Amino acid sequence: MRTDHLLSNLHIAVTRPLDQAESLNLAIAQHGGSAISFPLLAIAALDDYQAFEQQLDRVSRTDWAIFISSNAVDYAMPRLIKKFGKIPGHLKFAAIGHQTAKALAQYGAHQVLVPHTRFDSETLLALPELQDVSAQTIAIFRGVGGRELMADTLKARGADVYFAESYRRINPQHNADLLAAQWRQNQLDAVIVTSSEAMRYLLQLAAHAEWLTHVTLCVNHERIAEQPRQLGLKVLVASAPGDEAMLQCLAQLVKHHD
Repeated sequence: MRTDHLLSNLHIAVTRPLDQAESLNLAIAQHGGSAISFPLLAIAALDDYQAFEQQLDRVSRTDWAIFISSNAVDYAMPRLIKKFGKIPGHLKFAAIGHQTAKALAQYGAHQVLVPHTRFDSETLLALPELQDVSAQTIAIFRGVGGRELMADTLKARGADVYFAESYRRINPQHNADLLAAQWRQNQLDAVIVTSSEAMRYLLQLAAHAEWLTHVTLCVNHERIAEQPRQLGLKVLVASAPGDEAMLQCLAQLVKHHD
């Protein structure tokens, strides 16, 4: 394993769900930084899957299944396969990014439409395969709630669109005292936030907190940067998705300290 000082002496809070933060936490440590786990999102099963099962009844008449996250894959695909006995052969798959496509492959869906630059709704919607969808039926597999852009755009292109929501997101944190204490001890330089929902939770938890104005928020999409910038907070945006780009983003803080 490579070990260097790219992030020498930086203390970095990682707000991803615990199981999704492991690789980034390890990479931070390998590059000389210190990772602080502060998950702002946790993934949970639904209390009742009756509505989801009803949506699965429509899959036999569905052309495209678009998966918004690997969580959507893991919570939906076992139920879909159980219902039909296998993956319906007529169904075309699309995924928001390569991790989600990789998760689909584990369930046997190997022909998956996926963007190759940024991994977001806009980039997926820009692909040629999703332009002419008039009179097609499209299922969007996701968690409860979320952006409406994907559905609204596909409806505007003439598609019949429905959501199949198979999990929910919850905030496991009740206050930001841990981060406040780290900052007071000069042990908090940056906070990594990789979803708009987690950013909303952070800003709610730390509203009017002094420490938030002194640390740098490192995000992986311009959309996530919008709200903290409006509040005058310090924000850096990684140049691409993935852990490597986030490490390079964090490295700017070391140079700044120097």
